[in-house]
Amino acid sequence: MTKRWRGAAVGAAAVGLVVVPLGVSAGYAWDTPASSSVPASVTRTTAQPSPSASDEFAQLTPAVKRQLDEDVRKVMREAQVPGVIVSLSAPGKGTYERAFGVADKATGAPMTPNLYMRIGSETKTFTVTALLKLVDEGKIGLDDPIGKYISGVPNGDKITLRQLAEMRSGLFNYSADPGFYKALTSNPRRPFTPRELLAYSFKHPVMFAPGAQFFYCNTNLILLGLVVEKVSGDKLSDYIRHNVIEPAGLHHTLFPSGAEFPNPHAQGYTNQTASGKTEDAADWNPSWGWAAGAMISDRDDLRTWAKVLATGTLLTPRTQAQRLKVVEADNIPDSGYGLGIFNVEGWIGHNGSLPGYESLTIYLPGPQATLVVLLNTDITYQGSEPSTLFGQAITKTVTPKHVFDLPAQPVTGH
Repeated sequence: MTKRWRGAAVGAAAVGLVVVPLGVSAGYAWDTPASSSVPASVTRTTAQPSPSASDEFAQLTPAVKRQLDEDVRKVMREAQVPGVIVSLSAPGKGTYERAFGVADKATGAPMTPNLYMRIGSETKTFTVTALLKLVDEGKIGLDDPIGKYISGVPNGDKITLRQLAEMRSGLFNYSADPGFYKALTSNPRRPFTPRELLAYSFKHPVMFAPGAQFFYCNTNLILLGLVVEKVSGDKLSDYIRHNVIEPAGLHHTLFPSGAEFPNPHAQGYTNQTASGKTEDAADWNPSWGWAAGAMISDRDDLRTWAKVLATGTLLTPRTQAQRLKVVEADNIPDSGYGLGIFNVEGWIGHNGSLPGYESLTIYLPGPQATLVVLLNTDITYQGSEPSTLFGQAITKTVTPKHVFDLPAQPVTGH
């Protein structure tokens, strides 16, 4: 299946937003169908905070918190989500920190706020930040062709690093390849190498000319991860740890080398399986998502990361401005995708989805509001990502002028 901006889904796209089988994404909800297209010239820059913007976020009174409880529970019931962690706050407005449901359906263990979770395509925000750090160091240029660093890429002399980061390369999404889906679902604990992932993509013709349209694609991030490794001389996981995770002050965020998953963590439930039946994917190997969707984090770290990412504290102002310049995507009003980041109705950040888990980490600059949602299923409801449903329900209550929404999209293949 293919979903819009889907985090890390396998099959089609996605991390927020890696994809697995014709439906496995990796962390971003913008796993888009190949048919989506927007003019390359339509760009805008995300709005900057203004003093009056603080009025756009509701005071988190006991009554508002009760409403939020109802909002979250309603989505859980309808979408049959086992458990969810929610963190919502804004300076001067209070905080809303909750954990609902169960972390393990077999034992009934409750979901708790301190659990490690797989974050799928939110990994893309870390990989692109690593790339932009190298830009700030003068070691690479965003308009360099990928062929300067990595050989064998179709259109490699024309596709730029910028186009890869903004999902406008035209390359086929490896996670939408039927052979990849079969390989993954037949043995979800097997490791994949970046070059193996690229091979699934490169056997397909390019989909469109570089820059011609938006198409959410995990292949792009695998290539950017390889660029970071080649230019820095470090493993991607090491470079991200030393240059992104540690400077950001994150203490429970990691880029696993295999299927390792620190305790305590939630079990994760998916129907992206060989049989189509729901299975526990907690011990599946996320190496198939690598730079597009393999990372792990927790609520507190993502709450910190939301602001670091949106305000650009790890980058120069010039580079951050380039990151936040978004191109309209999928014809979604008031929404667009920048360099490994989206802006949906003013909320800046990314989502993630990979088998068993979904996440959403977003920041609203005006009121300096942060929203983090972590859940232990990626099973869609009426075509929508459950993380989007939570984001929509919560923001309708607290930021009615900025309602987070990624429209449902029909399944296009499996």
